Formats: sequence, structure tokens, C-alpha cells
Amino acid sequence: MHARVIDINDLELVCRHRESMFREAGRDADTLATMTGHFRAWLAPRLADGRYFGFVLSEDEVPVAAIGLMEIDWPPHPAHPDQDRRGYVLNVYVEPHARRRGLARQLMQLADEAFAQRGIRYAILHATEQGRDLYRQLGWGGTTEMARTL
Repeated sequence: MHARVIDINDLELVCRHRESMFREAGRDADTLATMTGHFRAWLAPRLADGRYFGFVLSEDEVPVAAIGLMEIDWPPHPAHPDQDRRGYVLNVYVEPHARRRGLARQLMQLADEAFAQRGIRYAILHATEQGRDLYRQLGWGGTTEMARTL
């Protein structure tokens, strides 16, 4: 397995992975088609300037897994009282044929290292049911966050 830094050439890969992740979580196709179009337009400049970063794992030069990362502006908080930013993990996806081989765990380790290099000591993510057990094993815990659609 070869790990490399994600780049602008991975735009379609990230879009495909994100849509697949939400489809597998039970989201409807019409909503996902709308989301992906808007996500592509949002993602392209962020991949280009590095605000969205991360890693791709490839096998025989074929991408089989990826993770997206962001450094987000956030006010100091009891969980990170001396920092005004957080790490954010998103779009963790492993192709179905490559699952159960530790690739998501490897991606999360790469994320930890990338955040550490940036001096980020607190990170968040939103987990699908499929990912929860892995994240718990890696020391991630629930928060008190709530949400609502307006």
C-alpha cells in the first residue's frame, strides 16, 4: 500500500468517495447528486490552496482509500483552551473490496501525524455507524453537539 498526499488531481476521487460514503449510510440519490455538484465547486479551490488536505492510499497505483482533513478556525474552548483552531476529519472512505485490512486505521494515523505537524491538539469528526467502532478504538469519544435543519 502506497500513501501519498491528496492533491487537486484527486477532486473526482474525493467527490466519488464522499457520495459513496453517504449512499452507504442510506442517503437518497437525488439529495446526493445535488450535494456532490455543490461539494465539487466547494472542494476545488480548497484542494488547490491546501485548506483541504489529506491522504490517498493506493494499491498497484489504484486509489483504494482516502481521508480529508481541515484546520478550522474555532474559538478557544475547554477542550482546547489555548488554541483557536481545531482539526477536522472528513470523507474517510475505503473502497468495498479493500475493507477489513486496516486501511481506515492507517488513514487515521496519517491524520494524527498531519495534525501534530501543524500543532493541532484537538480534532473532531462526524462518524457513520460503520466507522464508530474504529474511532472509539482509536480514542475518539462523543461530544454534546446537536444539530437541526433550518
